[in-house]
Amino acid sequence: MIVLKTISKFVLAAFLISAGIGHFIKVDFYLKMMPDYLPWHLEAVYLSGVAEIVLGVLLLVPKTSRYAAWGIIALLIAIFPANIHIYQHQDVIVASPRMAPYLPTLHLLRLPLQGVFILWAYWHTRPSKA
Repeated sequence: MIVLKTISKFVLAAFLISAGIGHFIKVDFYLKMMPDYLPWHLEAVYLSGVAEIVLGVLLLVPKTSRYAAWGIIALLIAIFPANIHIYQHQDVIVASPRMAPYLPTLHLLRLPLQGVFILWAYWHTRPSKA
């Protein structure tokens, strides 16, 4: 079980770090996800990107791993309104003609997937057992 949990931690960290880097590479994409009622869209995109990178790195450090997992949960809850916004405003993300018919379903699947990621991070708030 320890090996599985260690692999899971590295995969989650890699996902977070790569997603965080994406905030700086595809800024326009993430700006489109920002709900209108939130202020400082650009700053929020950058801040969430930094948070994902930092939390992903801290997840790999044994002394900070459990705290990072709680931080990941908080971050996932904080960004959930953006996922709802994307689902409610399908037109803000333009897909290729081949993917366009599937876009509403993909955006809908993002909502419960957020819960899966929260549970995944929660698993890493608990100490590993032999």
